[in-house]
Parts: sequence; C-alpha cells; structure tokens
Amino acid sequence: VQLQASGGGLVQAGESLRLSCQASGNFFSSNAVDWYRQAPGKQREWVAGILSEDQKYYNASVKDRFTISRDNAKRTASLQMNNLKPEDTAVYYCHMLNSWGQGTLVTVSS
Repeated sequence: VQLQASGGGLVQAGESLRLSCQASGNFFSSNAVDWYRQAPGKQREWVAGILSEDQKYYNASVKDRFTISRDNAKRTASLQMNNLKPEDTAVYYCHMLNSWGQGTLVTVSS
C-alpha cells in the first residue's frame, strides 16, 4: 500500500483546511485509516481514525473540530479541520496497515 497526503498549508487561527490521503493498492475498504501529526520537537501523536462511517475515533484535543471520512470507491480518506488553533501546527501523516504517507505541513498562525 502506498499513501499520499495532501492539503496542508498556512492558515490563520479559526480557519479550516481539508487534508486528503490517496491510497494505492488493494484492501483499502477493509482497513482502518488513521491520521497522525507531529509538531516540531514533539512525538508523533494519533489524531483520528476511521474504519467505517459508524466507526470513527478522535483524539480528545480535536474532537468536535475535526471530521474524518473516507471514500472507498476513490480509495481516499479525508480530514476536515475546522476552527484551527496554533497548537494544531504540525506535519500530518496518514497511515494504513504498515504504510505511512509522506506528510503534509499544516501551519496555523495566531
């Protein structure tokens, strides 16, 4: 499986971004997709995960602001990030099975 994340950028606090993760290979629909992030000088942390529309999970720090979704037909997973805060600044990675995307940088200015 190969993953490619995109959609990062520079925004101001309170604005929104939508990250996308494009997967190649088989078995996309039957496996969970997770988003992680790593802020400068910090360890990588789990942000959100999805297996199905009924199985979505969020880190408490992003719950009610971020929404994870997936489109199995397109083999994509998305992370809609609303009301962004400076502490959301990080490189965001998508993960599935044992594969990681290359990361996309999100910078939130105050």
